[in-house]
Amino acid sequence: MIQITNEPLDPEAITAKVCRDANGATVTFLGTTRSATGERKVLHLEYEAYRPMADTQLARVADEIRERWSIEDVVIAHRLGRLGIGDVSLVVAVASPHRKAAFEACQYAVDRIKQIVPIWKKEFFEGGDVWVGSQEDGLAHQQAEAASPRP
Repeated sequence: MIQITNEPLDPEAITAKVCRDANGATVTFLGTTRSATGERKVLHLEYEAYRPMADTQLARVADEIRERWSIEDVVIAHRLGRLGIGDVSLVVAVASPHRKAAFEACQYAVDRIKQIVPIWKKEFFEGGDVWVGSQEDGLAHQQAEAASPRP
């Protein structure tokens, strides 16, 4: 299951979706908003996505996990919009019969999401704001924004 939403994420409810009697291991990763980056105090974050591609790429990550580890029970949920300090922006829940595969698949998912999913984070801090990520990420964000239809 893949979910992208502006609503708060419920990690327990998301994790419950992968729990089955056949699974002996469940691993859940929570990405949360931290209060500082380096010396800068973070006030809040804002996430944006190029939705058609983000949905497709999140599904791709789940498919890659199924192929590589033969794991069927994967849920990836990402929140968009404004998030305060301590808010959960990402939940990845993976369950499998054995812990090694569950840990590996969960870490793979988080790393892969950062590599291929067009979701961008803007960090607001005392004295300014900045899009977080590489220059390549910023260019991709601008291109996706220019390509997306306006209401």
